[in-house]
Amino acid sequence: MSYTHQHPPGALADDEHLRDLGYKPQLFRRMGAFGNAAVSFSVISVLTGCMTMYGYGLSTGGPSVMIWGWIVVGGMVLFVGAALAEVTSAYPTSGALFFMADRLGGKRWGWYTGWLNLLGLLGGIASIDYGCAQFTGAFLNLQYGFHPTPGKTLWIFFGILFLHAVLNLFGVRLVAVLNAVSVWWHLAGVAVIVGALTITPSHHQSAGFVFTEFVNGTGWSSSLYVVAIGLLVAQYTFSGYDASAHLSEETTHASVAAPRGIVRSIVWSWAAGLVLLVGLTFAIQDYTGTQTSSTGVPPAQIFIDALGIGGAKALLLIVIVAQLFCGNAETAACSRMVFAFSRDGALPGQRWWTRTDNASRTPRAAVWLSVTVAGVLALPSLYSPTAFGAVVAINVVGITPAYAIPIGLRIRYRDRFAPGPVNLGRWGIPIGVVAVVWVAFVTVLFCLPQTKPATGGLVTADTFNYAPVALAVALLLAALWWRIAGRDYKVPAVAADKELSKIQEEIV
Repeated sequence: MSYTHQHPPGALADDEHLRDLGYKPQLFRRMGAFGNAAVSFSVISVLTGCMTMYGYGLSTGGPSVMIWGWIVVGGMVLFVGAALAEVTSAYPTSGALFFMADRLGGKRWGWYTGWLNLLGLLGGIASIDYGCAQFTGAFLNLQYGFHPTPGKTLWIFFGILFLHAVLNLFGVRLVAVLNAVSVWWHLAGVAVIVGALTITPSHHQSAGFVFTEFVNGTGWSSSLYVVAIGLLVAQYTFSGYDASAHLSEETTHASVAAPRGIVRSIVWSWAAGLVLLVGLTFAIQDYTGTQTSSTGVPPAQIFIDALGIGGAKALLLIVIVAQLFCGNAETAACSRMVFAFSRDGALPGQRWWTRTDNASRTPRAAVWLSVTVAGVLALPSLYSPTAFGAVVAINVVGITPAYAIPIGLRIRYRDRFAPGPVNLGRWGIPIGVVAVVWVAFVTVLFCLPQTKPATGGLVTADTFNYAPVALAVALLLAALWWRIAGRDYKVPAVAADKELSKIQEEIV
């Protein structure tokens, strides 16, 4: 197979740029602009995040906070996405956030950013696929009377992880196709769910209920505090859009396509998620019954009450397939992060995780490592939902601060930042400042207690928020490994590439 057939037009210029950044191209560029945006849209996945967090939102502010919070958070995330897109345009590599931080702030900044990003991605696979396993259990319960115990749910979860590993072994072309299908599945799925919930039920909530009803089931007396922690419904969903950057070494015209992919995925998700949340909330038949659903999945109860068992099963299948797309895209992004971080000597066993000597040039060992670690992270779910929540908290408290670091460094060291073709011009600094402040704010929110203890005000193992502990442990592990292997962490020098001149001769 010739190089010109493997790589579409523009790939040679992309590869030359990658060499200028210090890397020899190892991956095939088979993803276009739409596919790149689709991977981030699939990871954000409103049919995963909104559905998973809807039960939490019913108690932390209720309908008004979920709806208006979605609008506000989506707008603020767009600031973060735009600022991150600008830096991505200048540094389109699979390493993404950690490479940006390394180039702008130095070796140590890159190291800690990389570990936060990697642990966030691994926690993301665990939380997405485990949520999919829970929805699958709810569907099997309705269809076959299946009782989803923690052990059975874990086995479903392992099966989903295996499926995502196998799909990712076939290369980026299949990943791109699946993500393209995912976009239309999500958009059509939202339309079908909202359409069914609008047409079928004989009763709907009033507009006043949907847009102004405030519900405080947290035990905290401060309405402002409840509104603040209620924003996490939206903020949890709006994560993972760095996937476009992680797939940039497999994207043509990456300096333009990857940053635009970040912004487009946020805008698409912002619109689709708002329609979904409004449609779900109008269709609530019994608020308390939805919160205490025997399915363990409040949106499933909305489907049952509004459409009956048959309709509920059909809509659950739509959600489950969307979650499968989401987990598959997250696995792709995480495996590229493993590949890139290993390439710079930051992970033990890097010789294995950087191997791409297969027909599709896919980092297959990195794929297997990603799903294996995610599987280990979910093991505490056998013993305690709280313990598992502490593990998947790594997702949000790891990846969210990692977004702000390269943006903050771009502001601090603005003189050394050379903008790419997609940039914010004179708005780069003010938009970046807003982005950093917002990320700092929501990181604090993730670490606050979400339910007031009922035992005389004492915090128990079941009411403690383990997110700050997860963040501290992640940083401690990164610090310890820095002392052991930090000296070997470096951006590699540009290697002599005899293949390049041969390729150029063939093209001419």
